[in-house]
Amino acid sequence: MPLKIKKNSKKIGVIGVGAIGGTIGGPLTKAGYDVTLIDQWPENVNTMKQRGLRVSGTHGDQQIPVKALHLSEVSALNPRFDWIFICVKSYDTKWATQFVLSYLKSDGAIVSAQNSINEDWICPIAGYTRVLSCILTLGGAMYEPANALRTNEPEALAITVGELHGRVTPRLEELAQMMSAVGITKTTSNTWGERWAKLAVNCMVNPMAGITGLSSAEVRRNPATRRILIRAAAEAIRVGQALGITVEPINGIPAQKYLQADSDAAAMEDVETEMAFRSKERGEGLPSMLQDLMKKRRTEIDYLNGYVVEKGKQANVPTPINEAITSLLTRVERQGLKPDISNLRPLERYN
Repeated sequence: MPLKIKKNSKKIGVIGVGAIGGTIGGPLTKAGYDVTLIDQWPENVNTMKQRGLRVSGTHGDQQIPVKALHLSEVSALNPRFDWIFICVKSYDTKWATQFVLSYLKSDGAIVSAQNSINEDWICPIAGYTRVLSCILTLGGAMYEPANALRTNEPEALAITVGELHGRVTPRLEELAQMMSAVGITKTTSNTWGERWAKLAVNCMVNPMAGITGLSSAEVRRNPATRRILIRAAAEAIRVGQALGITVEPINGIPAQKYLQADSDAAAMEDVETEMAFRSKERGEGLPSMLQDLMKKRRTEIDYLNGYVVEKGKQANVPTPINEAITSLLTRVERQGLKPDISNLRPLERYN
């Protein structure tokens, strides 16, 4: 029998109201949940207070009245949340966790709805039993304040939620029911396998879009980028497996296929074909790393490909492609280079 939840009985906080925080917080508010959106971008918060949050794109166009707070306003109100979603960039995770922890109820939980494996930084601060994972396959963007743009298809899986220990608990079912207001949601008993699969996706698509300027779908279709993506994913899979993780399918393609493609020409052609075919499921949105470069913001490269390189060293697994991608994207970022297909030259030997 499905779990019944009185929506307004639970208080939800969202820290970081960009593309993902807005995509989560807006629909949850519209569905009747008691949601407070907390952000550090003054113009974003002021616009939400004045006009509400607009959620537009592939799921329709809605203007949603929301409760929005500047970071500086939270202490005066001293709210107490049952659920807190962390939606900030990976490099802001530690301070954001420290900030929200004092506003979490004693029986409340923190949900990481971010790129990378940020549980590594959240759990030592909040406690391992108070953290759940929210693995997102939805696509979003925010190019102007208080306007979250959705780019994924409404009928596609958008969210996977899991406990760190892998069991399906009543609170996990509650979280899944709640997130169904945002998009198609499932629970998992292999949280780390799902997390690692999403990390592999981010290691493929995010930096490649940042380097070339191509969209999520285009980097999967373009022959100049596709094989590099597949080889980067294979490295990430090998590292995950060395750490004892059973990596889930990546973009619907079994992890083992990427490993086979890395050493066999026929298998590579099969994965390329399937990846190009499945690219139409991803929409034409721009990955977050390309959005960051367009805004001249710091990227998460050290927490994506750089994370795979670090874990690879710990597990004694070589990761030359992810290391090369990290180095190249860092150069694009720090030197202010324009994302362009010509930037691929240092990676051509991996194609």
